[in-house]
Amino acid sequence: MQQPSEKVPAPLDGPAVDVSDAHELLLGYLDWYREALMRKLTGLSDDQLRAPVEPLGWSPLGLVQHLSWVERRWLRWGFGAEDVTAHPPGGDAEEWTVAAGTSTARVMSAYQAEVAVSDSLVRNAALNDKARVGGRFAAPEQAPTLGRILFHLLQEYARHVGHLDVARELIDGETGE
Repeated sequence: MQQPSEKVPAPLDGPAVDVSDAHELLLGYLDWYREALMRKLTGLSDDQLRAPVEPLGWSPLGLVQHLSWVERRWLRWGFGAEDVTAHPPGGDAEEWTVAAGTSTARVMSAYQAEVAVSDSLVRNAALNDKARVGGRFAAPEQAPTLGRILFHLLQEYARHVGHLDVARELIDGETGE
């Protein structure tokens, strides 16, 4: 019997504990990290979302904008070989910096739109399906599988959600889960 002072372990993050299919696990964890990104922004004012966090040099909203571009580059341009702009004209600085005239709602909406397109590209694709040639990948031998791309996206999200934990603690002392 558990003693009153003992902590009950937290449930596993991500998909349900009985999920063992690799495709379902990868997509489930990707969804979990996307949701974690949104949870970690909850409670921040518009000014806090937009202000660069020192000494990091980027804002939480800038991170969301960056992840919009990541989704676009890896899934639309990469896996789907869509003819889309893969990088903003101003490079990294523009990718991470939200323009003064761009509303928070617009950045969030653009992110959600990229996620929706990404989901439509991968939900029914197999992990061993190779990326189409003509977008990010010029030749068949350069094209990775969807599984490889999803693993890359998971590490990208995990890293950036961790970065957001640091930013959030610097902004208002809130710590991650």
